[in-house]
Amino acid sequence: MALPLAAIILGLGLLIWSADRFIDGATGLARQLGMSPLLIGMVVVGLGTSAPEIAVSTLAALDGAPGMALGNAYGSNIANIGLILGLTALIAPISVHSRVLRRELPILLAVTAVAIWLLSDHALGRLDASLLLLLLLGFLAWTLVESVRNRTDTFAAQVDLELAANPISTSQALLWLVIGLVVLVASSRMLVWGAVSIAQSLGISDLIIGLTVVAIGTSLPELASSLIAVRKGEHDIVLGNIVGSNLFNTLAVVGIASAIQPLDVPVEALYRDVPVMAALTVALLVVSFGFRGSRRINRIEGGALLLCYCTYNLILARAAISGT
Repeated sequence: MALPLAAIILGLGLLIWSADRFIDGATGLARQLGMSPLLIGMVVVGLGTSAPEIAVSTLAALDGAPGMALGNAYGSNIANIGLILGLTALIAPISVHSRVLRRELPILLAVTAVAIWLLSDHALGRLDASLLLLLLLGFLAWTLVESVRNRTDTFAAQVDLELAANPISTSQALLWLVIGLVVLVASSRMLVWGAVSIAQSLGISDLIIGLTVVAIGTSLPELASSLIAVRKGEHDIVLGNIVGSNLFNTLAVVGIASAIQPLDVPVEALYRDVPVMAALTVALLVVSFGFRGSRRINRIEGGALLLCYCTYNLILARAAISGT
């Protein structure tokens, strides 16, 4: 038990560090190549923040732990909205200015609906994976068009300021990109082994472990970047991180994992966890658009999201104790 626990702790630490280095390298290289700030913020950062989930879920699928693969992806989506956005808005209300992000939110809701439809037969095969990855390509194409049309969007302006404040050379970017990727894969391997071992020894389902310990761990980079962004007043970056990460988790993480190894969908995931993810996605859209023209996620709404997340984790804890 001690060795798997140490593997989880060390794996999570290295995962967080390597994800930051990977994002630094990817964004720095993208800027050196002349990519627009909006495209960097929506695609490069979104993919970078989902890199831990991609690595962990892919390795979990290969290890025959489909519950952990799905739990990590969907649990991260739940944590992004309930924990990260909730906690961030509780600290400081978040104003939503970006037109592009407001258009991206209905896309996230539609993608979530497609995911539920694909999960309804309790399996995700390679045909399902192909559809998810095709939708991912469609989203990337839409993002490319939006980056050309909305160069002055507030989200783009905030990303540009952040990139300018942290300049990096091409050689440094490549170095961090390679080191981050190598350590990311190695730490994910360590984390999955430790999590599966503890789940088996305690008789807890790999789905529960994926939804809690692993999902929270892989979401920590988003939490750190969101807290830093809101402190700087870069509110659109907070929302952009969460929406982008959830889109990549739903399409890329699950799509790649099920393309490599078809996944069986646990019953409890379909009837307990996916509805929570869908409900929080609807809540995200509602609080982001606001009532009476207000586009501000206030402390009451942030507290409500955080309360929902805590209640959901109590339900998971009860399920773990009862063995379901």
